[in-house]
Amino acid sequence: MPLRRRRLLMAIALLAAAGLTAQFALGRKKDKSGATMDEHRRAIHALNRLTFGPRPGDVERVTRMGVDQWIELELDPDKIDDSALEAKLSPFRTLGMGTEEIVENFPPEQLIKQIADGKAPLPRDPARRAVYEAQLQRYEDKQERKDKDKDEAAKAGAGGGDSQNASGAGGASSGTDGNGCRDGACSVSGDSGKPTDPDEMRRREERRLANLKTQELLDLPADERMKEILKMPPEDRRELATTTKGAQADALLEGMSPKQKETVMALNNPEQVVVNELMQAKVLRAIYSERQLDEVMTDFWFNHFNVFINKGADRYLMTSYERDAIRPHALGKFEDLLVATAKSPAMLFYLDNWLSAGPDSDIALGIAPHGDGRGPSNPPQRPPGNLKAKQASGLNENYGRELMELHTLSVNGGYSQKDVTEVAKVFTGWTLEPPKKGGDFRFEPRMHEPGDKIVLGHRIQQNGEKEGLEVLHLLAHNPKTAHFISQKLAMRFVSDDPPTALVDRMTHTFLKKDGDIREVLRTMFKSPEFWSSAAYRAKVKTPLEFVVSAVRASGAEVDDARALVGTLNNMGMMLYGMQPPTGYSMKADVWVNSSALLARMNFALGLATGKIRGVKIDSAARTAAVTTDAQQALATLENSLLSGDISKQTHDTISKQLDDPKISQRRLDDPKRPPNIAAITGLILGSPEFQRR
Repeated sequence: MPLRRRRLLMAIALLAAAGLTAQFALGRKKDKSGATMDEHRRAIHALNRLTFGPRPGDVERVTRMGVDQWIELELDPDKIDDSALEAKLSPFRTLGMGTEEIVENFPPEQLIKQIADGKAPLPRDPARRAVYEAQLQRYEDKQERKDKDKDEAAKAGAGGGDSQNASGAGGASSGTDGNGCRDGACSVSGDSGKPTDPDEMRRREERRLANLKTQELLDLPADERMKEILKMPPEDRRELATTTKGAQADALLEGMSPKQKETVMALNNPEQVVVNELMQAKVLRAIYSERQLDEVMTDFWFNHFNVFINKGADRYLMTSYERDAIRPHALGKFEDLLVATAKSPAMLFYLDNWLSAGPDSDIALGIAPHGDGRGPSNPPQRPPGNLKAKQASGLNENYGRELMELHTLSVNGGYSQKDVTEVAKVFTGWTLEPPKKGGDFRFEPRMHEPGDKIVLGHRIQQNGEKEGLEVLHLLAHNPKTAHFISQKLAMRFVSDDPPTALVDRMTHTFLKKDGDIREVLRTMFKSPEFWSSAAYRAKVKTPLEFVVSAVRASGAEVDDARALVGTLNNMGMMLYGMQPPTGYSMKADVWVNSSALLARMNFALGLATGKIRGVKIDSAARTAAVTTDAQQALATLENSLLSGDISKQTHDTISKQLDDPKISQRRLDDPKRPPNIAAITGLILGSPEFQRR
């Protein structure tokens, strides 16, 4: 895009964001009439709330099927064919791997260290071996730099006060002459600007040779390219992986199988391959899944039982957490979901419960296993990760507190600090195997606090692992939990401040139906409050909801989701990236501010004008019948993207931009030239009406 055009679109984005910011406040005012919606609006509302946004034709399809019948189908996702999504996800092999297999194929640094220390062998498979060798080279380079820094620090310390005298003579630091040269070698020579420092000269030559080798590889068919990469010395493979960027990196992977692509990417950073595939899959599921309510609920529950992906071993444990603990129970019984998350290695690691040992446990007292008289024994094996492993170091209350405050009873749930401590004792011994051995949950009796515990006035008799299951059952059936979960669901689907009467009815269903999430949702979806006109487009989209809904509404095709993942990072909603256990907020005030609106407008314009890498959009197809009139194109796009739900203020603001020839594309010598459909599409996708659901 020409520089002038880019500046124009930026100016439009700034003007539109400034002019439309006030619309959010207006749009959030509630209609007190309690009026209900007609059938057309019911279809729009259902699609906005139960999905990540309607696609072209969805409103008409749901209207024909009947809104209530469509909702019942969404509540029973096993009846919905989702094979098209599976085809989209098939290149991401890690999604179907167990933790042990992920670790074996994409080794963490601790596993590489074991190989460097001779404690583990290199794999025999050539592709896996190449990944390990590249990481060994990386690890050895890192160790070499550390040793060199230590030596230089030791030499500097040994020089004592002489260093200042050396620097004072001629104005140069110790070890250099007056021209800044060290040991006879300078970084530049004369006026040519060419380096003469031996290390810098060597690095430049290595980069030059690497670029030549990369170009040679790009000229080969994919299979031959891969064979040549595997033949390279480990240091050359590392150089290839770290220096090949952008379009050149895409060309290097072009035509390769999923396994071959993963191998090449893992040469640089194996664990990032795992993280990237998980993040891209989340975006693709939200965009393409036909089981939209199931995806919305999976996202809701992950946020409720939040785990931060950048905490050490959780980079490897997160895939299983979402797949095996969250997704299968998203529309099931709350107690099953609660148990699955409590036993998840990702949760145990994130909140440090895997380290928690009772004050009077065998581990704490140094009692040997089975009382064999051999003295204190070692604590359970510890999982690898980027964080330094710790031995079991006493009682940890993190999980006990978050279990009651965030997962079940709520912060006002009526529990005391004593309850937190007692619950923490109950869950001592709930730990995990190292990810290298599968990363599975296991109960370690020697870490468990003996004796009875009192939780919320209930006596939990000493019973090992079953004590934890008893507490989870107690919490899952507590009326405070039923109310808290019902309120959060109503906040997600109805409004930031949901009606008390609705929450009470949902709470009643929760208790009556044994925490059946599907039944609680059904109560909400059949309520007059859900269908009130006050609820229509009353919720502001989170960045994830906004980005995905824009892609869905535009009918765009996503070939590579990495740019969309990066957009969410820039908007402050990194996937799996909320560090506190609270998860991301669902409320509008967190996400609505001028800088956020500008970021959204810029994304909308970038999407519509084809500037988002890996995403293709055909805006002109929407207005094939409109060829000459920008205002008519605007009206057509308002109907197709927003079903006509646009305020006069927003319409007038966008319409004013159409007076600019760069947008309308009017030319005196060519009055029939079609308007810039892409720019109009971007302005509508960036409007406050589109940013509400």
